Amino acid sequence: MTGRGQDLPGLAPPSPIPLKDRASMVFVEHAKLDVLDGAFVAVNADGTRTQIPVGGIACILLEPGARISHAAVALAARVGTLITWVGEGGVRLYSAGQPGGARSDRLLWQAKIALDDAARLRVVRKMYAMRFGEEAPSRRSIDQLRGIEGVRVRESYALLADRHGVDWKRRRYDAKDWEVGDVPNRCLSAATACLHGLSEAAVLAAGYAPAIGFLHSGKPLSFVYDIADLFKLETVVPEAFRVAGLAAKGRLDMAPDRAVRLACRDAFRKTSLLSRIIPAIDEVLSAGDLPRPEPPPEAMPVAIPEATSGDAGHRG
Repeated sequence: MTGRGQDLPGLAPPSPIPLKDRASMVFVEHAKLDVLDGAFVAVNADGTRTQIPVGGIACILLEPGARISHAAVALAARVGTLITWVGEGGVRLYSAGQPGGARSDRLLWQAKIALDDAARLRVVRKMYAMRFGEEAPSRRSIDQLRGIEGVRVRESYALLADRHGVDWKRRRYDAKDWEVGDVPNRCLSAATACLHGLSEAAVLAAGYAPAIGFLHSGKPLSFVYDIADLFKLETVVPEAFRVAGLAAKGRLDMAPDRAVRLACRDAFRKTSLLSRIIPAIDEVLSAGDLPRPEPPPEAMPVAIPEATSGDAGHRG
């Protein structure tokens, strides 16, 4: 946000920064988020303040010990920044704010595709192709494709563990007890929590429902898991095993979960993930081959609109 530009002559009204141009996420623990002297700040126990550029962040994750004021929540919603309440290490999501992007036309289109068996299968096949770079096996049901994907993911975990010298047995974690998992599993949990937070911010900002999934179903974040899985093996999973390998060799100078978060942040930036998620959502849903409904005239815009420039043939 650019301030109160609407009150200053010659300046355009402020508008949210597009998601693709934002930093990915910020974790906050043992601090209070508030708006003081016009700034969005994290106030530590000793009273020191750390200013957070809330309008330039996609998602803020609040860990145990963090508190947030009404003014801070209102400002985050106004600029389209997702606020989530997560467990220690980000291993479990308890609740999430809504940055104001839900629209009936997009929700109805998403639901219509999910309720049409043939369209849903086309979407799942498209997600398989985007995830693995090859067409899904023909004449397979959604349950069969889910099983095939599970096998391929487990094989990828084993290969990455071997590459980085990690003693890997299987995916095992308890969302209620962070310490029960071994270091590789905790690294994976922290990494996927980062990706899920970012994906949920994109899903909400684009105006879709996190709960209406296609490969995943029956969970509050089913569609978030669908979208996150498109990028998981490319971004956060390799970083999780790399950090776990460094931890096994005693070459980390910080806690593994913190090292994973920093690595994921860098991976998101390196792969330009924020600029790719929302176009991927549209590409996935378009594979359902059902017409997109026109929004009613009184429809609210998406939370973080994409700016346009030039004429229809502009390539910039």
